[in-house]
Amino acid sequence: MIRMSFAAVATLLSIGATAAQTLDTLEPRRPVLKSEATVTGPVVRVGDLVENAGIIAKVPIFRAPDLGFTGTVPAEAVVAAVRTHALIGLDTGGVTEVTVTRAARAIPAKEIEDIVARALSVQYNLGKPSDITIVFERDMQAMYVDPSAIGSPHVARINYETRNARFDATLDIPTGAGSRGTLRITGRAQATVEIVTVARALERGAILKESDVVLERRPRAEVGRDAITERNQAVGLAARNVLQPGRAVRSAELMKPDMVQRNETVTLIYEVPGIVLTVRGKAAEGGAEGDVISVLNEQSKRTVQGTIVGPGQVVISTAASRLAAANFAAASSADNSTKP
Repeated sequence: MIRMSFAAVATLLSIGATAAQTLDTLEPRRPVLKSEATVTGPVVRVGDLVENAGIIAKVPIFRAPDLGFTGTVPAEAVVAAVRTHALIGLDTGGVTEVTVTRAARAIPAKEIEDIVARALSVQYNLGKPSDITIVFERDMQAMYVDPSAIGSPHVARINYETRNARFDATLDIPTGAGSRGTLRITGRAQATVEIVTVARALERGAILKESDVVLERRPRAEVGRDAITERNQAVGLAARNVLQPGRAVRSAELMKPDMVQRNETVTLIYEVPGIVLTVRGKAAEGGAEGDVISVLNEQSKRTVQGTIVGPGQVVISTAASRLAAANFAAASSADNSTKP
């Protein structure tokens, strides 16, 4: 009986494994169908869709989708296409269709709009670009160019008619590495301004809250100089008359909210250096902060004029304050003289 040492057995096993690995390396890998692919050119090549395509990897077999778009190719169509190039035994791995995307660089429609607005602002003095509203004659969609395209679009030519606000522009567009194209666009452009309107109908005296104020853009030519354009110019003020949604709110239609109502009981404040007197009074009229109104002093039964300084608070004029202080001092002296 032949006996082999453990070392000899290990050596034989190692030689066998190495030989198997060598044979595996020499045997070409089986081509496998991909489930998705991204291409950068106008055609789809075998290697884009098949792993291990070998020497035919660069052979074109299909037309690529348009720039920035995605399409699908049935697995059967791929198998049939590669068979004509002697690629046999393609493993589909259960894939029924391949998703193919054409790589591209997107130029958003908003970028085109901004470029046109800047050109109109500079050449036709229509105000700030952000205040120019552009409406294209045809719906403007994002544009797609080759990923290798360098640079941004710019306006090569633009004409603008003030009487009807129409423009006609030609844009220079980068399309690929070292190549450019042109795009003609038409539409209307108007200088606009942001105005304040209200979200709902507001009655006279209603105080405008943040949620009541809406900012809308309107053609500058249609907006008067007294239209309110800032949110903070309206919030906290009261409607002088009924305000309707959709209409520009004008400065004359707002007022400070009343802090004192007619016939309301208020605090009359008399101030002179060193003395502050307060008495109850009744407002003969209503008013907002800073308004001068008539108030009945309930103690003296005299009507005095005062300035509203806060809710239910009226400061009496200097002359009246001095008179009140003098009467207070006289009353104090008389009171002291009667004491034993």
